[in-house]
Amino acid sequence: MEPHMQNETIVTEFILLGFSSNPALRLCLFGLFSVLYCATLTGNALVFVLICLDYHLHSPMYFFLCHLSIVDICYASNNVPHMLRNLLGRGNTISFVGCGTQIHLYLILALTECVLLAVMSYDRYVAICHPLRYALIMNRRVCLTLAAVSWAFGFIFGTLQASLALHLPFCGPCEVDHFFCEILAVLKLACTDTTVNKVLIFAVCVCFLLFPLALILISYLHILATILRIRSAPGWQKTISTCGSHLTVVGLFYGNAIFMYMGPGSSNSSGREKVLSLFYSLVSPTLNPLIYSLRNKQVKEALLNLQRRKRVLSSRF
Repeated sequence: MEPHMQNETIVTEFILLGFSSNPALRLCLFGLFSVLYCATLTGNALVFVLICLDYHLHSPMYFFLCHLSIVDICYASNNVPHMLRNLLGRGNTISFVGCGTQIHLYLILALTECVLLAVMSYDRYVAICHPLRYALIMNRRVCLTLAAVSWAFGFIFGTLQASLALHLPFCGPCEVDHFFCEILAVLKLACTDTTVNKVLIFAVCVCFLLFPLALILISYLHILATILRIRSAPGWQKTISTCGSHLTVVGLFYGNAIFMYMGPGSSNSSGREKVLSLFYSLVSPTLNPLIYSLRNKQVKEALLNLQRRKRVLSSRF
């Protein structure tokens, strides 16, 4: 029998090591993460409802923002509730099926957002560089196709990576040095060589991180060239405000992802993985509705209209 197979066991559950064992620190983290999680759910749900209810927001940009809100709600809900439960000391184990589900959903949602952000930058490129042809180019059929492609690519490649990882033999004790079943942390527990998995992860990163990022940068270079030709100050301000917020999200999202999965020693630093995963699970989903939508004039007006309707309905009853 090969040496690496001697400790192979049938795994039924994993132990999530999570954060510090200090009770006071865990309680503080629980409070902080609970607030961020509530803000994530509230902000993204509010954006989703406003876009659905206000016909002024029925445009391609807000259509894609609606999908981004769905991704962020699902992304946070996939990891955070179990993490909060662990911080309270109510069990740090997760079943093999539960762990597999976390990995699968994590990959699908992360890859979908990679494509979605590139699609959104293309939408801004067409809107600013080709405003007269915007309605023709970004028609309903094109928007539905781009959204469907984003989800389909995320599902296909996320499922492929998750399937390969979960079919590996694992050795006990199955302690995952993370606060959820993150794929790199789980791969460290495999009893066999994981080179194929790591090569696949790197290849997917090239396709879903570097290639979309290059498209985004090209789009915004064209946008910048167009902005420089705008003579009116209000036009400058509106365009820079919109594109600046988009670039902030793009820089944070892709920068962290590249650093985490493609940087040197990306599979060896558990502390770094935890911090960067917190960004994806909590910080980014909390910031997205604030940066993309809630600071936007049209969204603010839609929110005010919703409040007026609520007051009118309340006065009638």
